Amino acid sequence: MIEEACVAIETVEARDRRLREAKYARRNRMRYIDHLLNELEMLNLAERRDVPNRLSTALDRLLTDCESVGEAARPATVVEAMDLLYEIQDGLMFTSPEDD
Repeated sequence: MIEEACVAIETVEARDRRLREAKYARRNRMRYIDHLLNELEMLNLAERRDVPNRLSTALDRLLTDCESVGEAARPATVVEAMDLLYEIQDGLMFTSPEDD
């Protein structure tokens, strides 16, 4: 009986740990997207059209990691990149792992 209780407690703890890890991973991804959006907004305000290589690489990595976008085309302009990031961010906001 004690062993069953221990197994049940370990199962609940493991589930809680997975949920916590998913929640923090989601928050960190949102924070990273906010950072990229801020940089892109500065470029947009400066009327820059092309996405710099450094940001393009960061976007490629993010697109590879994100399942919510599917096979999105690589954005060619700053505005397209911002739109894509907003789409990813919306997907993260509305599919949160067990309400924070």
